[in-house]
Amino acid sequence: MDDLTQLSATAIAAGVRSGTFSARAVAEAHLVRIATHDGKVGAFTAVTTERALAEADAVDAKIRGGAPVGPLAGVPYAVKNLFDIAGMPTVAGSKINRDHPPAPRDAALIEKLAAADAVLLGALNMGEYAYDFTGENAHDGPSRNPHDLTRMTGGSSGGSGAAPAAGFVPVALGSDTNGSIRVPASLCGLFGLKPTFGRLSRARSFPFVTSLDHLGPLGRSTADIAAFYDAMRGHDPDDPVSQDRPAPPLTPEVERGIGGLRVARATGYFDQMQTEAARAATARVADALGAGTVEIPNVAAARAAAFVITCSEGGALHLDRLRTRAGDFDPDTRDRLIAGALLPAVHVHRAQRLRRTYRAAVLELFRDVDVILAPSTPTPAPALGQKVFDLDGKSMPVRANLGLFTQPFSFIGLPVVSVPVWTAGEALPIGVQVIAAPWREDVAVRVAAHLEREGVVASRIARL
Repeated sequence: MDDLTQLSATAIAAGVRSGTFSARAVAEAHLVRIATHDGKVGAFTAVTTERALAEADAVDAKIRGGAPVGPLAGVPYAVKNLFDIAGMPTVAGSKINRDHPPAPRDAALIEKLAAADAVLLGALNMGEYAYDFTGENAHDGPSRNPHDLTRMTGGSSGGSGAAPAAGFVPVALGSDTNGSIRVPASLCGLFGLKPTFGRLSRARSFPFVTSLDHLGPLGRSTADIAAFYDAMRGHDPDDPVSQDRPAPPLTPEVERGIGGLRVARATGYFDQMQTEAARAATARVADALGAGTVEIPNVAAARAAAFVITCSEGGALHLDRLRTRAGDFDPDTRDRLIAGALLPAVHVHRAQRLRRTYRAAVLELFRDVDVILAPSTPTPAPALGQKVFDLDGKSMPVRANLGLFTQPFSFIGLPVVSVPVWTAGEALPIGVQVIAAPWREDVAVRVAAHLEREGVVASRIARL
């Protein structure tokens, strides 16, 4: 049998169901790979070995007894450490939360994956309180890009990008407020799905910006992220923004093709402030899809408004911690949260008003197109510790501007799949966003799967 850590989630589930290999063998192979290599990658902050083996054994017992098993039978996964895992404190990348009592119950999405017979391997490194784009944690150390250990994973779901790219799990869960699924997916060469705002439950996960937070999967194939989405979909009254509306499965869309879809590449704002690698990757995807062009109005102002709302809500959430334990924050995170807490209310009101008008303008564009393409990040992975980069002749801070192209879409809750591109002459991947209208994850997945099938985009497991 080939190395089980090299298999996709869908291949693992099929092999476990057929008896080709056991769920325990799959779990053990991945745990060995984590133990062997994660010391240099820094993807995990906790490995749940006993739980993983118990869950795998339960799957194998079902199969031996002739009982039905779930669609993700024996598939290993891991979650960003802002998801509640029963029996563990939910640290959310912070020092302060380590003093919290253990979570009494799993996050809603973990419960759904358990019902699908997936196997949880642990909690993943992340930026403190999710306020980060680099994946460099002041308390746990950085998550390192498996394709080049001197490079960033991106954040704040840094460990969620590193773990699938390193072959530790086929799929990981992350969160995305301003780009924190799509940025690590871009820098680590993965497929990352940020669903429509309100589509997947956020219940029992630690928040950052309640009006912007999304949860979703990162993985090495479109089929894998679709399978995980399918297991996690559905209304949840425990999340006040969860929408009670039909959520058709995405797995059938993987083989459907793109006939009849109208695709356009975003121009204007999205043609500026990027490296040649980002331009080449976006052009490659656009050419493969025969894309036209579209210009989204008022993008820079919308991104500025997203910053205002992020700072304000984040600062308000952490105000008591800032008052009582300011010295236990990463200073960079602390200072931005303090600044957010001091923002005048009138600025937040104006930002929310702009959000409404911007959303209406973007939705109007979807009358004429089904999919919009844009870069996921302005550059492939910067070096760890790098503070600035040069974009179109301008020196810009790395930490804020890795989300240059993702914020304008999470700001209005659109569904996006970031697809990984390896361009000629580049040693590192970079992502391209496939953006659809609200609730049309199916359209974004159809396009991503077509690009993967045609060899335009692909994910690779790093050689560690």
